Amino acid sequence: QVQLVESGGGLVQPGGSLRLSCAASGSISTMGFMGWYRQAPGNQRELVASMTNSGTTYYTDAVKGRITIITDNAKNTVYLQMNILKPEDTAVYSCHGAIDALRYWGQGTQVTVSE
Repeated sequence: QVQLVESGGGLVQPGGSLRLSCAASGSISTMGFMGWYRQAPGNQRELVASMTNSGTTYYTDAVKGRITIITDNAKNTVYLQMNILKPEDTAVYSCHGAIDALRYWGQGTQVTVSE
């Protein structure tokens, strides 16, 4: 059983930056897939960014060029570097990991982009 714990959320002004962290209790190098999802009130959860163990990355169109997923296998941590934040980025961001048929979720961290 792997536990994922997110941190780094908060309130930021439009145009600002945040870096979210997802610390895993086990090795993330064994994960076939690591990703960040977000869910805003009234919306479905969406995949924001992901990385496979082969290094393939994915970004949803709305965040391309502004958000980067970074993995640090030595620290068993996955980061989401978010720049040029917009009000529409406001959501609860959750970390997700998958290995074979096993799925792991963090508890989520709130990101609010507002004046």
